[in-house]
Amino acid sequence: MNKKLMVRLAVLFAFVVAISAAVIYFTVDIRTLEYLTMFEPRCILLALGCLTVGLLFDALRLITLAQVTDERLTFKQIVNVVLSNYFLALVTPGASGGAIAQVMFMRKAGVPVAKSTVVVLVRTVMSIIFLILLVPVVLHSDKDIVNWMPASVLTVLSVLFISLPVIVISLLQTRYPEKLIFFFTRKCSYTTRRNCYIWYEEFKTAVNVMGKRPWMMLRAFIESGLSLLFIYATVPSYFTGMNIDFDLVQVMGRMVLLNLVLYFSPTPGGSGVAEGGFLVLFSNILPNGVEGIMAVLWRFTAEYLPFLLGAVVTIRAFGSDVLNMASLKSKTTAGKQHAMNKETNGAVSADEDKA
Repeated sequence: MNKKLMVRLAVLFAFVVAISAAVIYFTVDIRTLEYLTMFEPRCILLALGCLTVGLLFDALRLITLAQVTDERLTFKQIVNVVLSNYFLALVTPGASGGAIAQVMFMRKAGVPVAKSTVVVLVRTVMSIIFLILLVPVVLHSDKDIVNWMPASVLTVLSVLFISLPVIVISLLQTRYPEKLIFFFTRKCSYTTRRNCYIWYEEFKTAVNVMGKRPWMMLRAFIESGLSLLFIYATVPSYFTGMNIDFDLVQVMGRMVLLNLVLYFSPTPGGSGVAEGGFLVLFSNILPNGVEGIMAVLWRFTAEYLPFLLGAVVTIRAFGSDVLNMASLKSKTTAGKQHAMNKETNGAVSADEDKA
């Protein structure tokens, strides 16, 4: 197997084991064994069932988004796209490889790079928008959060989160985003400035695609939400296995908050941040001694198991040199996107002429 991939996997394995061991070590106590003896193995099947349904809805969402761009993909091709995202997201800094993996598999299925890039970006944007829209519901339904946050602050935050997607879409119809990008990147290198403008144009194209077929996009949005909620449901599934009393709405709400943060985590797959955030959010819900075990069970089920499946399909499709291929594909995709957007991106052109 490729040495670079072996080293990356070894480092990731050591990091995950270290994080998991630390989480369990610092939370275990005398009552941990008592709760483990109460553990019902059937809850594992429930958790795996929730994960499977979540991944299926994710696959259906990608099929719908491909249809929006007039492309047709088989279910098997879509499953490969979904699983490959988990694999390369965990072995690359900041989960940057996840998007590249999806583009690689869609390109292998015959979808042009430009279209596959838009589909992948829309997929991510949909997930983030869904979580953002749920934040006001979570803030108003979680009694513990309401108790320490004034009502006026809750109202302001709720209005902000609900209005944020509308504000972003409205700004995209103006030249202000381009001016802001130019202002904040004026002292950066040419490559950094170009990449920022390319990302902006890709995002703008994705939003335009979402507006062309609203009913299909609504369907994809619903599939996106169901996918996320079923994957998050792996956590309460394990709670039932230890006969822990909990509020399902509260648990799901806190999973929404945690996973929204993970979208912006700098670590591969959110490792470390996820476990720490889980302990912070669920320490007052779970009995002492089981928080760490629950965090590790959640991460293994919702992240590391799909990662292993993704490793199998990705290495089988592209070989052990997949990391080098992903790096090359990233540069090639950026170049093609830059060429495609050059005529419409007047700000970039003007900036290049100055350079």
